[in-house]
Amino acid sequence: MDPADVPDWMRKLLLGTADLDEEMFRRLSPPEDVELREAAVLILLGESEQDGRPDVLLQLRADGTGAHAGQVAFPGGSWEPGDDGPIDTALREAEEETGLIPSGVRPVALLPPLLVPVSGFRVTPVLAHWDTPSPVHAVDPAESAAVARVPIAMLADPANRFQVGHPSGFVGPAFAVPGMLVWGFTAGLMTVLLSIGGWERPWDTSDVRDLDVAWRSIGPFGADAEV
Repeated sequence: MDPADVPDWMRKLLLGTADLDEEMFRRLSPPEDVELREAAVLILLGESEQDGRPDVLLQLRADGTGAHAGQVAFPGGSWEPGDDGPIDTALREAEEETGLIPSGVRPVALLPPLLVPVSGFRVTPVLAHWDTPSPVHAVDPAESAAVARVPIAMLADPANRFQVGHPSGFVGPAFAVPGMLVWGFTAGLMTVLLSIGGWERPWDTSDVRDLDVAWRSIGPFGADAEV
C-alpha cells in the first residue's frame, strides 16, 4: 500500500517493512529443507477511541494442551483449503477468534515468513490498519480466554519490558500488560515492530526473569485488567 494512504503514525512502520534488516528476522527464518505447515497472523493496528493513539489487537489463548496454550498471540492460524493466500488466512482466523468484521480491516503489508519451531509452522505476518473498528470478544472460550486492544505506548514503556528465560535455555524479550505476559514469537515480532515503527524506547535488556515467575506475577485477566 502507498504510505500516503495510511495514518501518519503508521507511515514509518509501513516504510520500514519495505526494507527490513534481514538479521532482525534471521533467527526466526524458516529452514529451506524442512516441511512446514503454512499459517498467518494478523497484526492489526488501530486508533484508541479514548485518545486516538495507536493500539494493537492481541489474543490470550485459552489454557489447554496446545503448544501455545495460555500464551498471548496475534490473531491467526493455519492455512485451510480455500484460503487465497496469507491475507485470507489471517482475516478468516481473526474473524473466527475475535469476531471482528474483516471489511473494516485494510491489509497494508506482508512481512517475511517466520518459523515457529515448537509448532512447526511457517507464519506470514499480515500488517493491517483497522480502518473501521468493530467490537471484538473471545468467540470460542475453548480457544481464546480474552482479546484486547493494547496501546502501543504501553508496550513501548520501559517499565513494562524485560526478558524471560525458559527452562530450555531460550532467553527473549517480554512485555507485561494488565492480565497478559507477552513473550516468545509474539514478543519477538512486537520488538521488531516497535523498532522499525519508531516507538521503541531504551529499556533494561539485562533484566532477565524466570518465565514461570514472570507469568505468575502478571495475574489473571479480568475486569481489573483493562488496557
